[in-house]
Amino acid sequence: MTARTLRLIYPPSLLRTPVIHQLIHDFGISVNILQAQITLDEGWLEIEVSGEADEIDAASKWLSAEGIEVQEIG
Repeated sequence: MTARTLRLIYPPSLLRTPVIHQLIHDFGISVNILQAQITLDEGWLEIEVSGEADEIDAASKWLSAEGIEVQEIG
């Protein structure tokens, strides 16, 4: 099992999309929200994800393909 801290930066068009739910459901990873800042125009989440390394990698690639900027922290 691997744990990583990621910052997800959302474009305005995805602020109401249930991205965290999709991560948990589709990739079988655990998500812990550490920090967040959401406004009507922009938003970011800092999360800790835990699970198999290949599932975390796949989830990160999926997020990027959806238009969310993914930054690994630490």
